[in-house]
Amino acid sequence: MEQSDSEVPLGVPRVRVGIIYNLKKAGQHKSVDEQAEYDSIETVCGIRDALNGAGCSAVLLEADTTLIDKLKQENIDIAFNIAEGIGGRAREGQVPAILEMLDIPHTGSDATALCIALDKALTKRLVSSYKVRTPKYAVLKRNSPVRLNGMRYPIIIKPVAEGSSKGISDVSVAKDRKELTALLKRNFGVYDGDMLAEEYIEGREFTVGVIGNGKDRRIFPPMEIVYKQPTQDNYHVYSYGVKQEYKKFVEYKCPADIDKKTEDEIIQNTSRVCDALGCVDFARADYRVSQDGKAWFIEINPLPGLAPGYSDFPMLAEFCGIKYDELVKNVLVAALKRYGMAEA
Repeated sequence: MEQSDSEVPLGVPRVRVGIIYNLKKAGQHKSVDEQAEYDSIETVCGIRDALNGAGCSAVLLEADTTLIDKLKQENIDIAFNIAEGIGGRAREGQVPAILEMLDIPHTGSDATALCIALDKALTKRLVSSYKVRTPKYAVLKRNSPVRLNGMRYPIIIKPVAEGSSKGISDVSVAKDRKELTALLKRNFGVYDGDMLAEEYIEGREFTVGVIGNGKDRRIFPPMEIVYKQPTQDNYHVYSYGVKQEYKKFVEYKCPADIDKKTEDEIIQNTSRVCDALGCVDFARADYRVSQDGKAWFIEINPLPGLAPGYSDFPMLAEFCGIKYDELVKNVLVAALKRYGMAEA
């Protein structure tokens, strides 16, 4: 049973925690959003300060090619993983796989869940088998025929295996074949990998936060992302550019003005998706509610951003009465309980 209250565990065992992360770097990049998923040093230090404030001993471990050596030297009790990985469709699974190989407990989902969730098409195929409604889609490959499998325009184009709205620019929706061809040409010129073509759902946008496991799992009420103006023609897209200037383009409402039936459907589907993929400790799922009131699952992020004052997940938690330091502690305690390292 999911809980909706804002209580968080106060007691945290005095453990040595290694915060594992990828850091944004200055320099020349292939695209403006190339490092969108990576964290700033301010976010890493915010997590460190929250853990130290809870009585833990936190050390910083950048997830570069020397990570295994650093892990052997530091002798940590548990890793607090926010690393996105370096390159490739399976990059989010790199750090959890290393930690599991070395038998080091860690916060967050395992390599399998993270790899599946990063692949939007694979996730949609899986959740559809659990009767979760998701827009029609097609996977489009470079230098291959474009087959839309009966999809209707408008169609939104995004990389299959990216997060943080990476590859979703201010112009991402095509209303006809000509615009679709132009979008694909642009995206294939900048991003590696396949593209996801998905029927664009006009309507309201919601995001949902999840924290904890089993009987302690809590799913926060959906937060609505309310657009102040269209982001492209008459479309509303939560793009990378919008996220960068969110105060200009959107406002956030939680609790949202949404009927209970739709809210319950979103919450139940989020729980279903977490169970289907094996997401643990914390996650965030995105939905569109069409003009006829149907809720459409878009994607889930089992490694949601924790940038204070910016990322949607801490924003959701704060709307529900959980301050940033408490949120970080709550993620750690969820993992400690799961490993039997704290009282359940």
